[in-house]
Amino acid sequence: METASRRAGRRTGVVVAAALAVALGGGAVPARAGTPADAATPGGTAAPSTTGLAARPYLGWSSWSMQSSKYPGLNPDGDYSYLTEANVLKQADALAATLKPFGYEYVNIDAGWWRDNTWKPGFDGYARQTPDPVRFPRGMKAVADHIHGKGLKAGIYLPVGLEKEAYADGAAPIWNAPGCTTADIVYPDLRTTNGWDSAYKLNFDNPCAQRYIDSQAQMFADWGYDFLKLDGVGPGSFKSGDNYDNVADVAAWQKAIAAAGRPIHLELSWSLDINHAADWQRYSNGWRIDTDVECYCNTLVTWENSVDDRFDDAPAWSRKAGPGGWNDLDTLNVGNGEMDGLTRAERQTYMTLWAISKSPLYTGDDLTRLDDYGLSLLTNREVIAVDQDGAAPARPVTPAGDQQVWAAKNPDGSWTVALFNLADAPASVTAHWASLGFTGKAAVRDLWNRKNLGAYRDSISAALPAHGSRLFTVRPDGPALVTTRYEAEAATNTLSGNAAPAGCEACSGGQKVGNLYLGGKLRFNDVTVRRAGIYTVTIAYVSGDARSATVSSNDGNGTSVKFPSTGDWGTAETISVQLALRAGANTITVDSADWYAPDIDRIDVPQTP
Repeated sequence: METASRRAGRRTGVVVAAALAVALGGGAVPARAGTPADAATPGGTAAPSTTGLAARPYLGWSSWSMQSSKYPGLNPDGDYSYLTEANVLKQADALAATLKPFGYEYVNIDAGWWRDNTWKPGFDGYARQTPDPVRFPRGMKAVADHIHGKGLKAGIYLPVGLEKEAYADGAAPIWNAPGCTTADIVYPDLRTTNGWDSAYKLNFDNPCAQRYIDSQAQMFADWGYDFLKLDGVGPGSFKSGDNYDNVADVAAWQKAIAAAGRPIHLELSWSLDINHAADWQRYSNGWRIDTDVECYCNTLVTWENSVDDRFDDAPAWSRKAGPGGWNDLDTLNVGNGEMDGLTRAERQTYMTLWAISKSPLYTGDDLTRLDDYGLSLLTNREVIAVDQDGAAPARPVTPAGDQQVWAAKNPDGSWTVALFNLADAPASVTAHWASLGFTGKAAVRDLWNRKNLGAYRDSISAALPAHGSRLFTVRPDGPALVTTRYEAEAATNTLSGNAAPAGCEACSGGQKVGNLYLGGKLRFNDVTVRRAGIYTVTIAYVSGDARSATVSSNDGNGTSVKFPSTGDWGTAETISVQLALRAGANTITVDSADWYAPDIDRIDVPQTP
C-alpha cells in the first residue's frame, strides 16, 4: 500500500510524462448552492441544503478514467486523446439507454476539453478556456444541448487559478469588467497555485479577481452546464501553504454560480484537506477525499493502486457528509471486466464501499461495453438505494485487520452492514449484533442477491474470497444491549508511561485519557461480569489520524486493533473488539506499544456474553 507521499510522487511523474497535463482527474464539490452563508450548524459549518443540488450523492459518468488509461485502443492519437465530442456523445447516448432509469444522469467532461492532443491550450479574448476545435468541433454548448436532449445533465471541468498560458503578459481584459486585466487578478510576483503549479494564484483583494470567476461561471451557464469539477484545490491536492490555499477561490465560485442564473453543482478535487472540511461544506456540493483512483496503466484501475486505500481514508470523513454536500471517493469503474483491471469480487467490494460511504456513483467505464456482471452491479436498485438514502455514511465497527465490518444505523431503526475481507486469501468475517448495540434475533436481507435470509441470532458470518464483501440490511428483533460503562479517567484505573487524563467536550464524562505513546498504557480495573465468555467490548476514542493499539484482557496476549481516524481531535467514535472475560473482576488494557495510540474515552462492556 502506498503512502500519500509516494502516491503524490507517482502522480507528479504522470504529469510530467503527459506533457504537463494540468488535470489528472478528480472530483471536488462547489459550495452548497442556495445555502445561506450565515446559516450554521452546531459544528460551526454552514447548514446543508436539503433541497436542490446534492440533496443526494450524484450518479453519472466521467471521461477521465478512459482518457488516462493505456488500455489498448482507448487513446489512439496519444495520451488523453480519448476526450472528443464524438466519444462524449456516444457515452451520453449509452447512459441514457442503460443507466438513466436507475438514476444516473450526469455526463461529466474532464480535463483537456480546451487543449489539443499536444496539450496546448486555447483561450478566448478574455482569458477563458475555449474548446479545442478538433476535440469539440461544434463547441461546448452543442454538446450540452445533446446531453440535455437525452434528459441528462452536463458537467465540465477547470483547474483552480488563472492558467499560466491565459495570463497573456497581463494584458488580457476580463469579460464584463471594464478596466480589469489579467495583471489585476493575480499577485505581482506571479505566485503559482493548484496541485500542479499550473496556474497563477488569484488575488481576491482586487475585485477584478471575482469578476474573472464571474465571467467563467457565466460562460458555463450560457453554455448550459449543470456541473463543474474544480480540480487541484488546496489545502489538499498534496500541497500546503498560503499559495495553495484556495478557499477564497471556492467561495468566489459559489458566489459566481449564484449570480449566473443557472444551478451548477460544484465539486472539488483532489484529496482535499480534512482540516478545511467546514470550508468545503460551506462553499461546495462535494469534495474528493483521496487521490485519483485511476492507475494510469493498461487498465482503468487496480485494486492495489488506490481502490483499497479508501478503506483507510474514508472513515475520517464519515461525519462530514450530508444533504447538500458529500464525500467523493472518485470514479467507480466496475462495469467493463477486463478493462477495469479487477476481479469480480473486487468489483462488488468497490461498489459496496462507495455505496455505504454515500459517495457519488459516477462510472468511468465504456458504457457501450458493459458486461452482464458490471451491468448487474451498476443497476442493483437496493444497493443504489443505500447510497441515496440521505443518511450518514457507514464507519468501521470492528476493524480487525483485513477482516472488517462496517455499519450505519438507518432512520427506520435498521442497520446497513457490510462485511469485507481485504486480505489476499479467503477468510470468514462476522458481524456481531452487540457491536451494533442490540442482542437476540435480527432479520437479514442480502442486498446484492436481493433476497431475505431469515432471522439470525447474535451475529452473521460469511466466508469471503480475497477482497470480497457482502452487504446486508439488518432489522433488530431483540432488545437493546445492556452494558456497564467504565470511564477511562476513573481514579480506579491504572495509567503508566505518559498516559494522563485530559478534558474532552465530545467524551461521555467530559474527559479522556491521552498521551498514550511509546509504551504508555491505560488499564481498566475491576471490569466485572457474572459469567465467563467472549464479550463484544465497545471502545470510545478520539483520534485525528488512524492509530493502532494492543487491547488485552487480564493476562492475555492481546489483539492489535486499528482505530480509524475520527476526523479530528474533537470527535469521538466507537469500535468493538472481542475479549475473553472471566466471571468476576477483570482488567482490560489499552497498550500503545512502540508507537502512538488514540485517546480513550471509555469502554462499554455487555452484562452477558
